Amino acid sequence: MQSDLSEFESRIGYSFQQRELLIRALTHKSYSHEAKNNALRDNETFEFLGDSVLGFVIGDLLFRRFPELDEGAMSKMKAYLVSSTSLARKARDYGMGDVLFLGVGEEKSGGRKKDSLLANLFEAMLAAVYLDGGIDPVRNLIQQSFTEDLEAIDADDLLFQDYKTALQERAQGRGLPLPEYNVIDEVGPDHDKRFIVEVRVGSHVTRGEGTSKKEAQQQAAKHALRELVEDA
Repeated sequence: MQSDLSEFESRIGYSFQQRELLIRALTHKSYSHEAKNNALRDNETFEFLGDSVLGFVIGDLLFRRFPELDEGAMSKMKAYLVSSTSLARKARDYGMGDVLFLGVGEEKSGGRKKDSLLANLFEAMLAAVYLDGGIDPVRNLIQQSFTEDLEAIDADDLLFQDYKTALQERAQGRGLPLPEYNVIDEVGPDHDKRFIVEVRVGSHVTRGEGTSKKEAQQQAAKHALRELVEDA
């Protein structure tokens, strides 16, 4: 086990001075309950602290990378970056699930592969690094974990494909009527149907197409956003 944890430390690029912090970060409540050892504490409160540390560092990174953006835009970027799906992917990249201490029942139910569990584990690990070494090493770990994500962010697409919300906010900001969506056509067989949706914002009318009404609405909103920006 010690060898496995040393390999894990190499993967995250941090060696713990207080090994008990690492052990606690890796201890799921199902394991500590089954162990019936009062001295063995689980990682739930670590998740709380790790979430706070992650939020602070990601907020700082976004602020420095996009100083021209407003609070709303950066909040949406932050929510995208720290979603459960995103954090679970980070945990898998480091092989955190492989060294997690799980109870028998959770093990049998595939706990090592659950997004929610892995996301919580990632946050717990950040807390452990912070408690062991302070803000600098945990900032380094977060930065290396999210470098590709931060570089891939398109500052012109602030809502990450939630174009309907973006269009509504843009319309309200310009004093225009709220967008109105209408399905104007359905084409193709039932197993491969495509929907065509029209969105009207004041005098602007654009269309979008998709395999579902929701997707078609998003595409229509995306085109409408471009028109509003060009017409500004």
